[in-house]
Amino acid sequence: MDPYQTLMEKAKKGFRALDVPDSLVADALKGLSTWLKDPLFAVYVPQIAHFVETAQWDFLLDAFYQVIPFGTGGRRGLVGIGPNRINPWTIQASAQGHSQYLVSAHGEAARKRGVVLAYDVRRFTDTRCYAADRPNPVAGLDGRQLAEAAAQVYTANGIRVHLFDGPRSTPELSFVIRHLDAVSGCVFSASHNLPTDNGKKVYDQYGGQLIPPHDQDLVDEVTGNVAAIQTLDLDVAREKGLLTLIGQAVDAAYQAAVAELTLSPARGIKILYSPLHGTGLTSVYPVLKQLGHDIHLDPATANPSGAFENVTFNIPNPEVIQSFDASLPGADAIAADVIMSTDPDADRIGIMVRHAGTWRFLNGNEIGIVLCAYALDRYRAKGELTPRHVIIKTDVTSSLIEAIAAENGIQCIGDLLVGFKYIGEEMNRLEAAGHSADFILGTEESHGFIMGNYVRDKDAASAAVWLAELAAMLKAEGRSLVDYLDDIYARYGYCHNYLTEIRLLGAKGIGQINRIMQHLRETAIERIGRFVVTEKIDRWQGDPQPHLSSTDTASRNVLILKLQPTPETRGIRVTVRPSGTEPKFKIYIEVLGRPFERAVGEAAKAGIIDIQQRLERDFMTYCYGILGVDFPERGFLLFWQLPLDDKMAYFAIENRLAGLTDIKDGVERKARMDDLLAFLGANPVQKVDAAFTARYGKGVLDYLGLA
Repeated sequence: MDPYQTLMEKAKKGFRALDVPDSLVADALKGLSTWLKDPLFAVYVPQIAHFVETAQWDFLLDAFYQVIPFGTGGRRGLVGIGPNRINPWTIQASAQGHSQYLVSAHGEAARKRGVVLAYDVRRFTDTRCYAADRPNPVAGLDGRQLAEAAAQVYTANGIRVHLFDGPRSTPELSFVIRHLDAVSGCVFSASHNLPTDNGKKVYDQYGGQLIPPHDQDLVDEVTGNVAAIQTLDLDVAREKGLLTLIGQAVDAAYQAAVAELTLSPARGIKILYSPLHGTGLTSVYPVLKQLGHDIHLDPATANPSGAFENVTFNIPNPEVIQSFDASLPGADAIAADVIMSTDPDADRIGIMVRHAGTWRFLNGNEIGIVLCAYALDRYRAKGELTPRHVIIKTDVTSSLIEAIAAENGIQCIGDLLVGFKYIGEEMNRLEAAGHSADFILGTEESHGFIMGNYVRDKDAASAAVWLAELAAMLKAEGRSLVDYLDDIYARYGYCHNYLTEIRLLGAKGIGQINRIMQHLRETAIERIGRFVVTEKIDRWQGDPQPHLSSTDTASRNVLILKLQPTPETRGIRVTVRPSGTEPKFKIYIEVLGRPFERAVGEAAKAGIIDIQQRLERDFMTYCYGILGVDFPERGFLLFWQLPLDDKMAYFAIENRLAGLTDIKDGVERKARMDDLLAFLGANPVQKVDAAFTARYGKGVLDYLGLA
């Protein structure tokens, strides 16, 4: 039997031992066969053979059962070997399909106007499953290499490429597409994902992500019409005038456009800024410096690094409060008033505020509420606020913003599907109608904000400008952003928005997510625990019908359960959808309270939060039941972003963890603890400590005498 047949026979036996549908096994074997036989993939074969020889069946099946799909405008996922991984082949296949799409849609203009390519700081270093003694074409793979791989394809198709000379933010890419009148652009990034991931996101000529049905046209071209991938050596491309490096000149134009958004000359606060090892050093930091703010870089996280080594859990996401851990000492050392942070591609922003001697984290909805109120205050103070003005938000973003807009006599487009591309499309409509000046703010709950007319995607830098000057105005009055937010809540009612998730990995996880959605969609649900369901809204219904495309169907895969209000609330709802970019089932909970007197504000908020927490447990327990999972109550104390399988695996080893007290030698006890928790990744003790404490009365390190 030749080596190819030997490997395939071993894979067949290994795959059939897995608990996955036969169709996935068949698809994985087909993909594996192609990569083992086609000379195009010869460089990958030694590592594939290693996967087979070491019986990494789950890993191997997930890498080969499909070609990594398009999500919200591109491909994002694990870097690695196989069609379901980010690697030079999947990136170049995408670029070939995109080239064909651009020429078909724009003709010769596609070649003349060209594309802009940007990338962030990511570099693949997680080679635990790979053989160190064999060639590994994905070891050290970074964003620049992916961008250059794509550039080889675009230029081979005659399309000019404007390639950034170093890492830059996603919003700057959006700006430069418009600034250079390019026909499209791509950023090579996985945004706030783990260091193991990378990807490619596609932008249109307006600087926004493609919306249905145009994104479907691109998907069809990439997945169905790429017969061969054309490439051109980049030195040759440069000689032919098809490749241009861009940098300082477009940086200056972008930064000037952001700086023009300022609404107040107020300064006087001290800001600690963390780019979370990412590209915000080229956007947020220089813009705030240019505007005269006293901004200091966080010494722990200011170095560009795709390992995100000083970020707790290595998750560089400003939506996660633990991402601020490394910055707190630096903020205290300089007596900062606020800490701002941005994700690696600097489109999302997070903020912590020094208030009454402690640090307070504002979530994405709270930031959006503050920015909305601030803009209306400033527009009104200048005598510029009119009924024509408009705020745009997604449906899962706080409905309090709609209430604020209504009371102030302006418009709010508030029912958009999840995804900033839909906000960008509404901005395009305003621009086409000559009403760009009426646009005030676009906001989504996942820490994304935009103002002005210079980009079509969220930009942390623009939000940083408004937050910094508002914080400075408030400090001059002896108040903070928290005080400002509490005033809003007292006037309009406390709206508690909470996002959680069930993370379900791999091919099995996709099936589980689909099972939950199908049950919720098709089952008449009268109650969720203690909460009565009054209405179910399926976004698959409504106009337009039929759906514009498969991508339209995917975007509209959203269900909303409205629940019977309690006496202290005006509305309660749960919104669910599969993530378009990550393997998870997302759950958005909103509890909208009533206006209150400031004196009873904390009690009013506590009551609303208690309702949210009870609903969270009831609803998630219901979803776990759909999957046949008996989820312990203490599971809600585990780090919320852990995959479900890892949560259940922790409970399976918890007794063994506690039993390590029998080991007398502390060094050995520590080593055994590390081995038991290694599957949890970075900072494992922190991820499970609260659940362990709930059972044993002490944290893991205290209990094991390792503190």
